[in-house]
Amino acid sequence: MHDLTSTTGIVALAAGGVAVVALLLAVVLAWRLRRVRRDQKAILGSDGSQRDLVAHALQIQRGFTDLRDLVDDTMSNLENTLANVHHRLDGCVAHQGLVRYDAYNELSGQQSSSLALLDSHRSGVVLTSIVHRDQARIYLKRINEGEAEIELSPEEQAAIDTALQPAAQHAA
Repeated sequence: MHDLTSTTGIVALAAGGVAVVALLLAVVLAWRLRRVRRDQKAILGSDGSQRDLVAHALQIQRGFTDLRDLVDDTMSNLENTLANVHHRLDGCVAHQGLVRYDAYNELSGQQSSSLALLDSHRSGVVLTSIVHRDQARIYLKRINEGEAEIELSPEEQAAIDTALQPAAQHAA
């Protein structure tokens, strides 16, 4: 038997200790490498088509760039559509005013009326219906930015004034 206290024995014991430490280090590194590979598979996928993290990061960057471009294009289209809708809404009836009255100072129950229909630019029409016992007449006058093409009757002007009053005054 060999003596472990000799130089050869001490070197053998030291080499054995280093081997045990190297084996433990190899096990720890293998365990960490296994965890890194598992995390890599979670990021890159398990099909193995992407093995390079840099290529994968570039692919993700391109995807985000494409998505940003799509969102920018969609926002631009939405802004154009919204501007078109606002333009079309400006031409819709935004203000209306109705005045009922007795046209011939008769006690007929206020059967005559004037109706103003105006857009947001105060343009539109005033429709007047004059009712008498034996006849009825309808008049239509164009309004352009608050100005009538033909002189308005006091009732027609009242209908326009009613239409252009703030909403709070309509309710009163």
